[in-house]
Amino acid sequence: MKQSQFKKGIIYATAGSLWWGLLGTVFFKYISSLGALEVTIHRLIWTSFILFFSTLIFKKFNVLKKILKQKKNLLILFFTSILIFLNWGTWIYAISINKIIDASYGYFIFPILNVFLGYIFLNEKINTQRKIAIFAVVISSIYLLFNFDSFPWIGFMVAFLWSSYNLLRKKISVDTDIGLFIESLYILPFALIIWYLIYKAGFNNFTTAQPVNIVFLFLGGVMTVIPLFLFIKGLEKTTMATSGLIFFLTPTSQFLLGFFYFNEPFNMTKLISFIFIWIAVFIYLKDLYENN
Repeated sequence: MKQSQFKKGIIYATAGSLWWGLLGTVFFKYISSLGALEVTIHRLIWTSFILFFSTLIFKKFNVLKKILKQKKNLLILFFTSILIFLNWGTWIYAISINKIIDASYGYFIFPILNVFLGYIFLNEKINTQRKIAIFAVVISSIYLLFNFDSFPWIGFMVAFLWSSYNLLRKKISVDTDIGLFIESLYILPFALIIWYLIYKAGFNNFTTAQPVNIVFLFLGGVMTVIPLFLFIKGLEKTTMATSGLIFFLTPTSQFLLGFFYFNEPFNMTKLISFIFIWIAVFIYLKDLYENN
């Protein structure tokens, strides 16, 4: 791998991760006042719209047609479409109720949960270091269960949905953007029905009476697709170890925003649980770097 390409990959992956962690969090936090459900619906609608044109521009309709003929891939993409929609909705709901720190907890543990699910369902081998990382996550979870009021249910839901999504996507070989396009098309009819029901009930914020809202809800799609493309580009030009390490900029940024900028409560119980998670992340990244 050429050094210049590797450096470009680091820049792309870093930009994508920081976009998710900083710009994405601030943006969706700002528009979450429009309602978590409507924001999620429009995020999906305009992501579908943008991915249609990106498929057209990058001349990937032949790739799309090929996937549409593969029943197994289509079935798996149907289930992943539900998972990613629920993940988006859960995350937007989390930031709308001032639970950004809890959501970041989910993104900290999700790569380690990926390892565990891969071991259980895909018979992937895990070494001692990764076993220790999984054990640290378990200890953190048990500790939080004994302090039930502090348990980050939203974070665990985010991690479970996203890890399950990744587990199913590992079973098929599909371009990330085309796969996401097909997933969005599965949910699009339901999204449009819900949008219509919101409109009929008089709770619609996507209206010509408030053109600024139209712009912001459309940008929900832009804020989804751009960091996705940046991170994929970075992944193509670097290694799994490098991109895996860089990814943790996303939950770190979310955590720092939640604590320092949005002043979310963070008690001693959560601090102790996060210390276990950060130890797990350190062990995981050390192993990832050494073995890739």
